[in-house]
Amino acid sequence: MTRFDRRLLFTSGAAAALLAATGVSAGPFPQKGGRLKVALSGATRTDQWDTPYGMFMQVARGAVFETLTEIQADGTLRGDLAQGWSSADGGRTWVFELAQDVVFHDGSPFEAQDVVATLSEHNGLGLVSAKANKRLSVRVTLETPNSSLPFLLADPQFAILPAAAEKRAAGVGTGLYRVHKFDAGRQFLGQRVSAHRKDGREGWFDEIELVSIPSEAVRAEALRDGFVDVADVAALDAYTDPSEFQLLPSERDTQHVVHRSVGLPVALGTAWPLDNFAMARRWWKT
Repeated sequence: MTRFDRRLLFTSGAAAALLAATGVSAGPFPQKGGRLKVALSGATRTDQWDTPYGMFMQVARGAVFETLTEIQADGTLRGDLAQGWSSADGGRTWVFELAQDVVFHDGSPFEAQDVVATLSEHNGLGLVSAKANKRLSVRVTLETPNSSLPFLLADPQFAILPAAAEKRAAGVGTGLYRVHKFDAGRQFLGQRVSAHRKDGREGWFDEIELVSIPSEAVRAEALRDGFVDVADVAALDAYTDPSEFQLLPSERDTQHVVHRSVGLPVALGTAWPLDNFAMARRWWKT
């Protein structure tokens, strides 16, 4: 039988070393502190933590929750809540070994049942079953073999929420930012957790503030007047000094605009908007 394991799905260590040697991963050292203020579209008054529809909730969920795997800015796949995975039958049955000592924001331990509860709600995976092998091991069985499953699970829609319904409703996650305030369709405030396994690598802001502004013209005005640092707008308005802002992902294909007071990694994830919805984790205040 053909065996798939994480080594077949990762970019090689030699390639990563080459990227570092050529300066692709180099850049200014991130600074800790400050609040990132973001104006976004796509929020509704019916938004909930387990319904990731719209730009607003995708960004909020990227701060609060984590996925089993993660696609880095250079396209490399790595483990996030999963520290390893394998398939011994051509990709129909997968076993995911989960990271040790992960806790939710309320202090409760992250376990296999949380993964089972989350994955069981997604029909798009072709899932037959998801079962806990052990406290930190999950067996996933698919209708048909799929060697790309670890890549699929990096999609933000598959963020792992707690199994308990009341915790899901409250937005209790394992991510770098806990929910301080959530007003559906209007505002989200996230505060950096005091200690996290990603300390020193991600999560540089003290606070994250998302505000819902449905009008693109008003989002652009809020950005121009300094009320927010980032906005999902396709262009600056006529009264804005372009030298003060960064157009991302490029000037020709602008999807959002960032003030130059925000530090960015040299490479940005492009699979999804706003640095793969990980801006809260990867960016910093200069």
